[in-house]
Amino acid sequence: MTQPTVPLIEARGLRKYFKRHQGFLAKPVPPLRAVDGVDLQIAAGETLGLVGESGCGKSTTGRLLLRLIEPSGGSILHHGQDITTLDAAGMRAKRRAMQIVFQDPYGSLNPRMRVDDIIAEPLVIHRVGDGASRAARVRELLQLVSLPEGALQRYPHEFSGGQRQRIGIARALALQPEFIVADEAVSALDVSVQAQVINLMRELQRDLKLTYLFISHNLAVVRNISDRVAVMYLGRIVEVAPAQQLFAQPCHPYTQALLAALPSEHPSQRRTRALIRGDMPDPDTIGVGCRFASRCPHVLPRCQVEDPQLMRLGDGQQVACLRVADGSLRV
Repeated sequence: MTQPTVPLIEARGLRKYFKRHQGFLAKPVPPLRAVDGVDLQIAAGETLGLVGESGCGKSTTGRLLLRLIEPSGGSILHHGQDITTLDAAGMRAKRRAMQIVFQDPYGSLNPRMRVDDIIAEPLVIHRVGDGASRAARVRELLQLVSLPEGALQRYPHEFSGGQRQRIGIARALALQPEFIVADEAVSALDVSVQAQVINLMRELQRDLKLTYLFISHNLAVVRNISDRVAVMYLGRIVEVAPAQQLFAQPCHPYTQALLAALPSEHPSQRRTRALIRGDMPDPDTIGVGCRFASRCPHVLPRCQVEDPQLMRLGDGQQVACLRVADGSLRV
């Protein structure tokens, strides 16, 4: 009997609540529930896209998976090992396998460091090799991201946004990681440069056998690069599906509304708009029931009191919606 494959990265009931400090005499306020019970699985070699409105908790989830911020609850498994139980020394060793590419190619690079020092910094911190081997590794990384060797002695301000992001990618690859969180890695770039960086990331994934969590609000980019897509709303995952399946047959009303906002691929094609009422509620107002109930065009009375959990569908999708669960709402 074949044993089930263990995901490379898995989150179970992941939560992050931020405490908010008020004045000395002010009434206590509840913590900000940025991530509130997220379950995710990422298989080795795949790209999982994570999408949702600004403020839904996407970036916080990515940082939690790397333990750049400490979770308030739940577990994070890497090859089946819960990394939330590791001490500083154990986590330091794990960080060699898990890296991040930040959104801002301008702010993520130290303007006072030359490119060779920026890329070599992870090797120095983790005491990998000597000076000569580090220099050789830096030159190899520069070739991987298609930058000339002459860039080594230059400073970040001498490069374009796309070139700076390539430097950031080279730095993330320095320790030969297997898992990379790309947090809005192309959102600050021009459209043509976005395509170049996406193509580079695909090539690197194929050649280096990388696994990505690709966080973005750009659905067109996510569709282009992702194997599966997870949709996040107000700290929770509301739908997960293979990318092709999700874009062809979205099940959750929130996913349907997001995809309906995409431009049609041809002028003769018209989309049925699925309007969402109002703005995403403040996390302070989270109560009982479905978090999307106040904006959902298909809301039922039971949605106000029952909190839907992710359920598996026969076509490989997972959806957190009461009307999908009872079969009364599907595309």
